Amino acid sequence: MSRSIYWFTNDLRLTDNPGLVEALAAGGHISFVYCIDPKLFRPGRYQCPSMGAKRHRFLLQSLEDLDSRLRRCGQHLNVYYDNPLRLFEQLHSQWGMERIFHSVSPGFYEVKNVEAIKQHLPQVKVTPLHTHTLFQPENLPFLIKQLPDTFTQFRKQVEKAEITIAEPLETPTSLGKSFIPKSNWRQTLPRISNLGKSLNYKSIYFGGETSGLRHLTDYFQQDYAQEYKQTRNELDQHSASTKFSPWLAHGCISPRQVVHQLKQHEQFRGANESTYWIFFELLWREYFQWYAHKYGNTLFAFGGIKGRNPTTSFYGERYQQWCQGSTPFPIVNACMKQLNATGYMSNRGRQLVASCFVNELQLDWRYGAAYFEQHLLDYDVASNWGNWQYLAGVGADPRGARQFNLQKQTDTYDPDGEFIERWQGNSDCMALDSVDAVGWPL
Repeated sequence: MSRSIYWFTNDLRLTDNPGLVEALAAGGHISFVYCIDPKLFRPGRYQCPSMGAKRHRFLLQSLEDLDSRLRRCGQHLNVYYDNPLRLFEQLHSQWGMERIFHSVSPGFYEVKNVEAIKQHLPQVKVTPLHTHTLFQPENLPFLIKQLPDTFTQFRKQVEKAEITIAEPLETPTSLGKSFIPKSNWRQTLPRISNLGKSLNYKSIYFGGETSGLRHLTDYFQQDYAQEYKQTRNELDQHSASTKFSPWLAHGCISPRQVVHQLKQHEQFRGANESTYWIFFELLWREYFQWYAHKYGNTLFAFGGIKGRNPTTSFYGERYQQWCQGSTPFPIVNACMKQLNATGYMSNRGRQLVASCFVNELQLDWRYGAAYFEQHLLDYDVASNWGNWQYLAGVGADPRGARQFNLQKQTDTYDPDGEFIERWQGNSDCMALDSVDAVGWPL
């Protein structure tokens, strides 16, 4: 019988996984694998490892849950700590696999990994499938290379086209038989360490499809969605925003499942501007997915998609102040300490700290994006780097660089100083510079 591997990547779920369904339909024996590339834990170009401890923990929780769900169906997950190309060369040599099915990633380097596998293993058929987006490429009213330059243009075209969003797929009833024995992968992976100070904060996030589906159901059973547009900019209130993003980023839940639950909520509790705004935010996420597909490695370019270099530089002291939450701006400090402690920051907070990074601190935006990549639980390559380009004025924002008045933002979103006090935003405020750009004392 034929031997296929389903390579889980950004789709750590069994429900509503079109890639998994197609892989099973191909028949034959099938094994399930996940690959953790060791380079994710090494400092990269911007001196930040891609994978911080908190996201690493969320990922391992998600993999444990996926393995548990597979075992209930008579299957199992094997997790490998290796370079993807080297891993699949070894699996092909040892087990003679004939096909690889995988979810398409918008990330340039993830795409390069797939291309390397195709080049070095031409005898293995590699089948990519879109599981991470709301729409399939053929559903869009334009080619990906013709993606509109701004989100508003994208949204209007998509809404005008009235694209039918498919119903979520059920969990497959049969998952075939594995040809790769179960490994004791828990003992071979790197240990989670250096979790940092918690500030007595207990994380509300637990990785995996099981917890993701539970949170999705619980959220829409309440009335939070009815007031979402009014509350979404709050800085620290759990129910103020949906908090779906960590599970969406890892593929523990799908955007189609969110839309399905949203529609059910609207049927029973009514539709209004706030419930529409949840869909509106999903369209923002969708736009950046196709944006990353269109622009490739330009997503990481200093001049962005506009090819216009910002008038910023790199000041080591300012960068450290921003990372540690010791800038002259208490609202920024509070947001950064929240991120460092929890792996979470509100959407409003992300805009404020990014604006401060580029405008007040005049730093190279890519270092901020890389720091977010390391620390955010909900890191998604397209959303993270696309949004940072947007705030730096080199992306899809038609207005160019946006600068937030930090005092006005504080007065609006933390008028009583509760958020700043909770996250000790005033405790470590320092003057902007004690040395100049080359390290001489001022």
